[in-house]
Amino acid sequence: MSEVSIETAAQPGQGQDPLALDFVQFAVDAGVLRFGEFKTKAGRMSPYFFNAGLFDDGAKLGQLAQFYARRLVASGMQFDMVFGPAYKGIPLGAALVIELARLGRNVPFAYNRKEAKDHGEGGALVGAPLLGRVLIVDDVMSAGTAVRESIAIIRAAGATPCGVVIALDRQEKATENGQDCTTSAVQYVRDQLGLQVCSVARLTDLLAYLEQGSSAGLAAEYARVLAYRQRYGVDDRAGLRS
Repeated sequence: MSEVSIETAAQPGQGQDPLALDFVQFAVDAGVLRFGEFKTKAGRMSPYFFNAGLFDDGAKLGQLAQFYARRLVASGMQFDMVFGPAYKGIPLGAALVIELARLGRNVPFAYNRKEAKDHGEGGALVGAPLLGRVLIVDDVMSAGTAVRESIAIIRAAGATPCGVVIALDRQEKATENGQDCTTSAVQYVRDQLGLQVCSVARLTDLLAYLEQGSSAGLAAEYARVLAYRQRYGVDDRAGLRS
């Protein structure tokens, strides 16, 4: 079994996170992070939208994987392999393990099909056998549904889900039966499901980016995003960061 054991970097103190701010800038430049008026799955009107599906060419996907890998290296999270839940997690997981291998940490990778295949090798899982401590990779955690499904798949195979790495933590209240919860999906996964959660950037990083007015016109979005954060946000300082 190949084990990834990475030295733990210091936790951030007060101030800005350079890696997160670089990621926000990258997401804006790539057109992945947009501002305006967008309806979320929870029915909220959000002043920003993060669409990881727009990391849609080799250069963007490769750079995204570098951000994931750098955050994981800094977090100190230990895992034996990577699992990418269908569908968005599949290219994200593949890109991540390629980048980890480039850095000298070659780990197995697996993903699931939405529907089990009834011919050929059959089954719902593709790639390496699920063994040991399994890291789940996704883009944004809204309700934690994909994570719960992944946990069930991993445990059914006899492996141990150990953590989740995501690109952006929206740091906002999850919803259940149309009602706002007191915690975010990330907090639920961490506190109730017992998994570590590592995010490349958070909503607080987006606000810091907008406040400093890194790009022309974006400073005007700060007040709108801040108002959204004040209405729907959660206070969460416990997640893994560099």
